[in-house]
Amino acid sequence: MPESRLRVTYIGHATTLLELDGLRILTDPVLRRRVVHLHRLVALGRSEKAAIRSPNAILISHLHFDHFDPGSLRMFDRGTTILVPRGGAVQVLRRRGFTDVRGVDVGSSVQIGSVTVRAVHAQHPGSRGIPWVKGPALGYVIEGSSSVYFAGDTDVFPEMSELSGADLALLPVAGWGPRLPEGEHMNPKRAAEALKVLKPSVAIPIHWGTLAPLWAPNGYPSLGSPPADFRRYAGEIAPEVEIPVLEPGQAYTMPTTRPAARSS
Repeated sequence: MPESRLRVTYIGHATTLLELDGLRILTDPVLRRRVVHLHRLVALGRSEKAAIRSPNAILISHLHFDHFDPGSLRMFDRGTTILVPRGGAVQVLRRRGFTDVRGVDVGSSVQIGSVTVRAVHAQHPGSRGIPWVKGPALGYVIEGSSSVYFAGDTDVFPEMSELSGADLALLPVAGWGPRLPEGEHMNPKRAAEALKVLKPSVAIPIHWGTLAPLWAPNGYPSLGSPPADFRRYAGEIAPEVEIPVLEPGQAYTMPTTRPAARSS
């Protein structure tokens, strides 16, 4: 695969591996079997463990337990570049021995090799995690030979139009439970509506089917399939956007030309 090709591997929930221009960028790694009140429904397999080995950078969108887990970060080299919302999380990670932790806020831009990573707004509460650790909720735009919008966790917001035109959008379509407070999250239909604003070439649904609370050992089957619902709504609302649905461990490589529009 030529270095300039963009490849994304869905590890589960908001954890993805982006391979772009010879770099490996990991988002929101939550990898342990249990994190506080959440457990992993889909075990982390050998292929996923191999895929995430030795990233060049790790992006943390916000400080909720299902996105920021210092325990999961212990498996990575302490010299790995980590972008984390400015505030107390910077010191949390530095005290754990990480030497290249960069606190960022909306508008921050960091160069990682030939790729630029820009922190952008997310419409989501940022600091419902470790009680004394505060920081904003963020998304990230990754720009190299291709561009990626990693939304983290967000609802649609007016300035989202400024993020339009990315080659790939990684959009949350569900949560770890059945309740998604309005104004803070996107459900499948809301995520499909975001496509009209974002206008990506490809959108991959994330933030679904991986984590559940301990009191729901099998998750919430009654919720059906949020990524399939997202794909159906996208076909009605933005049929020009390609929607690959990845199971944890599966990967997608961007084509060299823009995908043809799907029929609705």
